[in-house]
Amino acid sequence: MLGNALLFLIIAIIAGVLGFTGIAGVATTIAQILFFLFLVLFVVSLIFGRR
Repeated sequence: MLGNALLFLIIAIIAGVLGFTGIAGVATTIAQILFFLFLVLFVVSLIFGRR
């Protein structure tokens, strides 16, 4: 999931450099959602993973 977030971030950066601002905005939003979902799942797994 973190890899997908980084992939979308790279796509957003490349699209922004090339001038595709709409695609860059969407890719940035997807990257943010995936990153925060990764963080939430990571914290949950730390809390409940080791009992």
